[in-house]
Amino acid sequence: MGESSGMKNQWAVILGASSGFGEATALELAKHGVHICGVHLDRKTTLANVERIAGAITSAGARAEFFNVNAADADKRKAVLDRLQQLTQETRSSVKVLMHSLAFGALKRYIAEPPEDALTQPQMEMTLDVMAHSLVYWTQELVSRKLMTQGGKVFAMTSSGGARVWHTYGAVSAAKAALESHMRQLALELAPYGITANTIRAGVTDTPALRKIPGNEEMMKFSTMRNPYHRLTTPPDVAQAIATLCNSGTHWVTGNVIGVDGGEDIVG
Repeated sequence: MGESSGMKNQWAVILGASSGFGEATALELAKHGVHICGVHLDRKTTLANVERIAGAITSAGARAEFFNVNAADADKRKAVLDRLQQLTQETRSSVKVLMHSLAFGALKRYIAEPPEDALTQPQMEMTLDVMAHSLVYWTQELVSRKLMTQGGKVFAMTSSGGARVWHTYGAVSAAKAALESHMRQLALELAPYGITANTIRAGVTDTPALRKIPGNEEMMKFSTMRNPYHRLTTPPDVAQAIATLCNSGTHWVTGNVIGVDGGEDIVG
């Protein structure tokens, strides 16, 4: 099944667009003429960074529409997509890319002393909902509204933490594993629509999300030694790979966990 080769004047929905992989991918796609619908959740102290990103997108010749909302909230999702429907009509285009890069979850041990410091059921459910299940709901609505059609690309950010353990990372690890499972199912169900779905497994990257994980300095040091290139992965490394996967000729690449890590994961 073929697909349209052009990305220019199409839209990308970036969930988690204000930092890390989401920011870098938004900026990279904008260079290719892709308009950016950025969804993020920021306080006033970090909104200046969002304005900087939107300005860079505009300077690249693309449109930038940013929404400071909770991406896991059904009403907020509807409001964003209502506006996006108007924008695609204005630009006579569709949504080429959905990228899920939400990093908002509880970093707590399952078993803790004192017990009240342990992960709670609401924290577990929130982490899974935001970092995994929300991908399904956004994809469902983009397809049902016919905003994303043949040639569309769905990406979600995972990590080696989806199959490995780290203190306090249990809920996030579970979310990554669920995210990968959701993407396999989406690849199957989106195939008749000509839409691909792939999970991107980045190497350890120095992002604001990583900095929140206790022991991140040790993690980065170990990964730098382990990586064949002896450096960490960077957000632009990942963004450039995603942009490449948006090109024509990749319609048969779907249902995968694609490593973008400089070979880090293959080294024992």
